[in-house]
Amino acid sequence: MAWEPFTPRGVAAFAAASLGRVLLVQLVVGLWAAGTATWCLGHTWWPTISAAILQLPEQGQIRGGHLTWRKESPTVLAEARCLALTVDLLHGGKVRSPAHVQIEFGEHDVEIFSLLGYLQWRYPPGYIITFARPDLQPWWGAWAPALLALIFLVTLASLLLSWGVLATVFSGPVWLIGFFANRQLTWRGSWRLAGAGLVPGALFFSGAIVLYGLGALDPVGLLLAWVLHLVIGCLYLAISPFFLLRSPDAENHKTNPFREPQTK
Repeated sequence: MAWEPFTPRGVAAFAAASLGRVLLVQLVVGLWAAGTATWCLGHTWWPTISAAILQLPEQGQIRGGHLTWRKESPTVLAEARCLALTVDLLHGGKVRSPAHVQIEFGEHDVEIFSLLGYLQWRYPPGYIITFARPDLQPWWGAWAPALLALIFLVTLASLLLSWGVLATVFSGPVWLIGFFANRQLTWRGSWRLAGAGLVPGALFFSGAIVLYGLGALDPVGLLLAWVLHLVIGCLYLAISPFFLLRSPDAENHKTNPFREPQTK
């Protein structure tokens, strides 16, 4: 029975399992992975955003691509280990936070700084966006849980879709490994094996996300874990076919066809 996608032998068993069982295992792992990502975001970012909203002025808005700000600039709205929210109308670089991600609101745009680089986004000129505490505090209180739920659903759908695409891409190499290793593996079986082989890496990275949310892992460690989860997936896909049964025709090819038969 194929229920255990944690060892190469367990992953190989999914080659002969039904498609529904593969999809069910992916769904269960996807729920766990999406749940850990959503929990991490809610645990690290959401409190900082709530604290920053409390520091906003009574009046303020983004109108015509311009931020109206009547308090001191530059200033730190809220800062924590993972996220910092600041206001610097001129982007003078006087406020730099050791947080993993810093979002800085300027007069005409938002700048985002992180380990992955720098991103700039200009305010949309055709919209009016409130930037005042009396407006944003009740809105955030009402929509923060719904946003987390939406992030959970989008993450889950993205994982399942990406696993389906990757299983299709890797099913060819998996079938070739099984073919040259003289294993019993069909094209459909190679897709199911590839789909199950992506699960261990996802579980590993989900654990890394939990450690990051608890403060036991820094962004460099999280990035390294992301790379390792890709390596783990590739290793499972390369090793698991060797745990399949040998092809019945393999024994016939063990003898040398050019060798003369022995006579008694």
